[in-house]
Formats: sequence, C-alpha cells, structure tokens
Amino acid sequence: MIYDKPIQSHGLSWIELIDWWKEYKKIISWSNSEAADSLYKRLKESLQNNGVESRFFDTYYKNKQLCRRWGENSPALLPQVYLHYDPYTIKELKRYNNGRRLIRQRMDFLLLLPKSKRIVIEIDGKQHYADGEYAKPQLYAKMVAENRKLKLLSYEVYRFGAYEIMQENYESIVVDFFQKLFDFYDINLDF
Repeated sequence: MIYDKPIQSHGLSWIELIDWWKEYKKIISWSNSEAADSLYKRLKESLQNNGVESRFFDTYYKNKQLCRRWGENSPALLPQVYLHYDPYTIKELKRYNNGRRLIRQRMDFLLLLPKSKRIVIEIDGKQHYADGEYAKPQLYAKMVAENRKLKLLSYEVYRFGAYEIMQENYESIVVDFFQKLFDFYDINLDF
C-alpha cells in the first residue's frame, strides 16, 4: 500500500487514512466503521504475526485512553513503513546522502504529526544488539549510526525494547508514552 495523497499541515489522521482506504478499495458506500475495520486488519497483516509489534499496534488503536479517546482525528499509526517512499525523505536524501537510500529503510511504525513532525517508533528485539546470546558492539554501533542519519533527515526516533512490550504492564507503558508524546508535540486533535 502506498498512500498517495498530500499530507496536510496537521499531519495524517486516522480518518484521512480511512477515507483514502475507501477510495483505494472502491468501497465508498461502506461506513467509516466498516472501512476502519478493514483497514485495521490490512495494516495488522503487515506485522506478519510479530507478537511484540502487534501488542504495540493493538494498544494504540484499541485503548480507550488513546485513539478511541480522540476518535477518528487521532494521528494514524502506520506500521512497517518504507521511508524511501516519503517525499520529504527523498528530497533530504538527495541533499544530504547523495541520493543513496537508507540502510534501515523500513521502520516499525511512523506517525506524521502537525508541522511536518515525523516520528519513527522502533521496537528492538535482541537482533538489534546481539548475535545469539552475546552482545555485539558492532550491531549496536550500526543501529545508532542509522539513528543519527534518520535524525539528520528530520525524523524523531523513539525506541522501545521488546522486553518492555512483553511485560504484564506493557499497555500502561505504551499509553503513557503516547500521552506524553502528544503533550510534548502539543497535538491538538480538534481540527
């Protein structure tokens, strides 16, 4: 799926994504609720049964303190995003990276917030820092080098350890993060 509409100054909301999905699937007659269910299922499929990422995704969209609190105007949480499709990234890569693509092109999640704020959320399993049971400084160094590149391309990167999301209290961790993130960026969902 490639979202092909211009991103508005308020970012990309769930309702805008639903409207796009209805057009894309030619299901204009569906209610927003029906289209939202269909889109949610399609987005969740992209996680390919990754239990940790699925927990994070489900918490964002199903928790009453988050998305349901703000309804359809909440920012769309996009899973498994290839950043080289982002027109802003293409422009920045030409400027700062000689047009070369990023090594870590696919991010776990992306939020497009007001004022062109782009938030990447990564959930790191041990493959990000270890080979088998042993920590590998080379893997960690590669990961943080790619983080720096993303930041220079105007992405804000927030990382979670998979261990956090596998805890019993994972929902409160995720909810707390998003509430603080939206407060920090002064997200006004009444547009």
